[in-house]
Amino acid sequence: MILDLPQWLSNVLGFTGTALCIAAYAYITYEDNPNRYLQHGMNFLGAVLLLISLMVNVNLPSIAMEGLWAVVAGWGLVKAFLARRRQPATAEQPTLH
Repeated sequence: MILDLPQWLSNVLGFTGTALCIAAYAYITYEDNPNRYLQHGMNFLGAVLLLISLMVNVNLPSIAMEGLWAVVAGWGLVKAFLARRRQPATAEQPTLH
């Protein structure tokens, strides 16, 4: 145990993180033109919640996977932000679906 949280809270955070990652995958599968902020934001938050849960129930391979998942999702968020900043002011901004 790296983090001293109640087991029930660790489980709630872990299941919430899992639900967010699965929902993000379902969203990009369903939507033809997914909102990048929503897609990567859900993946990032899901990975962070799973990492917190894994600090209570330590599993090093899972910690490595979720850490990398959060890094990739963070990279996606940065790319989406930079792409939005490069768009002309008259271009229509992406909307949440």
